[in-house]
Amino acid sequence: MYVQREIQKDLENTLFTKNKITVLYGPRQAGKTTLSKNIIEKSGLKTLSINADQYKFIDILSSRDLNKLQGLVSGYDLLFIDEGQRVPEIGINLKILHDEIPGLKILVTGSSSFLLSNRISEVLTGRKRVFTLTPFSIRELSKTATPFELQDKLNERLVFGSYPELFGVESLQNMKEYLNDITSSYLYKDILELETIRYPHKIRDLLRLLAYQVGSQVNISELSKNLKLNSETIERYLFLLEQSFIIFKLSAFSTNPRKEVSKSDKYFFFDNGIRNMLIDDLRMISERNDTGQLWENFIISEKYKNLLNSNDFETKQFFWRNYNGTEIDYIEKDGDDLKAYEIKYNKTKKTAPLSWRNAYGNNFVTINKDNFLEFLT
Repeated sequence: MYVQREIQKDLENTLFTKNKITVLYGPRQAGKTTLSKNIIEKSGLKTLSINADQYKFIDILSSRDLNKLQGLVSGYDLLFIDEGQRVPEIGINLKILHDEIPGLKILVTGSSSFLLSNRISEVLTGRKRVFTLTPFSIRELSKTATPFELQDKLNERLVFGSYPELFGVESLQNMKEYLNDITSSYLYKDILELETIRYPHKIRDLLRLLAYQVGSQVNISELSKNLKLNSETIERYLFLLEQSFIIFKLSAFSTNPRKEVSKSDKYFFFDNGIRNMLIDDLRMISERNDTGQLWENFIISEKYKNLLNSNDFETKQFFWRNYNGTEIDYIEKDGDDLKAYEIKYNKTKKTAPLSWRNAYGNNFVTINKDNFLEFLT
């Protein structure tokens, strides 16, 4: 099943009509290659497709030699480099191609933003446009599935997540095997290859602790104590996991640090299936006691995907909590516009806390399994 990705039209417009190198980031298995090939096939352009795992191309793409680079792309309209982070000095070589062969269109994918961005960010300033591809979003799935079908598969999404490959898998056992393959073969691959990690098993241990703490404030000192690592190392690992599209952070919203928590973070997973696989729990919703955590992670991650897919860097995401323990799950701030959301799986009547209303108004909505489609699509 091919699902039209939300970023596709904007990506195509950039690639074909703008004088920009088009860079597509995202986690492994999110569909970057599939999307790229679909765009290339539709374009009808003569394309040189290079997988950066193929060593015969790496020397040329790392050479800084215009003659070699011209010889490589001569006769082609489009250069497609898959897994571009594997090419040493890719940034300066893309700059040479862009500047010296102005008619050549260039599309590059990369699964590890912290490496690829470090290699291209400064040298390609003003020459690139960056897109991020995540696992399927509900908004993307809504283009090919009816509201009934999305509701019918909701519990499956909460447990197994939304990686594209899962949508061609028939049995629950095969879904489990696929998620196990991702977490054992792909999840830490970039980090372990590209960073000097003294204790690689601690990465998985850290993720397991975060998986159990979804929806709760994370205490770095507590993580440090549990993992027997210093706080600086924990913070470095968290940064790498964020840049590898495994987790993302929600910080506390506050305009009154005397009354409200202002220096605290929560971590959520891009995909529920990855979270559940890390704690070895792929039981269905009826058998679980962590449905609230799954629901909160699902809703907040879907909103984050929507912001990424829309290239919306103005809207900021937070949670809110005061020192009396009153909390709101999710806050969105767009300029002066502030919206508050309580995230509950079952339909319950809930009003904004008085302390929130007094400070920020009654801009408050509860998101449950009955109205989530309207919220997300």
